[in-house]
Amino acid sequence: MKRLAVVTIAASALALTACASLAPYGPQMGPNGQGYSEQQIERDRYRVTYRGVGSAGPVADMALYRAAQLTVDRGYDWFEVTQRWIDGRPDSAGGVRPSVSLGAGSSRYGGYRASGVGVGLGFDLSGPQPTSTTLEIVMGRGNRPDRREAYDARGVQDAIRPRL
Repeated sequence: MKRLAVVTIAASALALTACASLAPYGPQMGPNGQGYSEQQIERDRYRVTYRGVGSAGPVADMALYRAAQLTVDRGYDWFEVTQRWIDGRPDSAGGVRPSVSLGAGSSRYGGYRASGVGVGLGFDLSGPQPTSTTLEIVMGRGNRPDRREAYDARGVQDAIRPRL
C-alpha cells in the first residue's frame, strides 16, 4: 500500500511538471502568457522581458537572446544591460521536493501536563512556477565596450540559439 502511494505521488508530480513547462521561444501571447515582449524607451534603448515557467536560468537566457535578436534586427552590433530584474522563486523549476520537520512542545491544562515530540514528512507537488527576467538595454554600433554587462549581439545569438 505504501509503495502504491509513493508511485501515485511520483506520477502526479511528473504530470504536473509536464503540464507546466517553458514554452517554445516566441512573442508573449496575452498578459499572463509566456514569451518575450519589449518596450522602446529611446531610439537605442529598450526594455526586454521574457516570461516563462520553470527554472530562472533558461528564462534569463531567453531574455538575453531576445535582446541580441532585437539589437541585430535594429542594425546594431552590441548591447549593454544597464538594469536587470528577475521575478520568481529561486526554486521555480518545481518537482517533487520532500521535506521533514521536527517539533517539540509542552502544555499544561488544569492539573495535567503534557509534552511530546513530533515528526512530519511532506511533499511539495506545486510544479514549475512562473518567472520572468527584464533587461533594460542600450544598443551600439562598432566595437563592443570592454564592460562586464556589454554583449556582442551575434555572439549571444550563436551561444544561446542551440538551446532554444
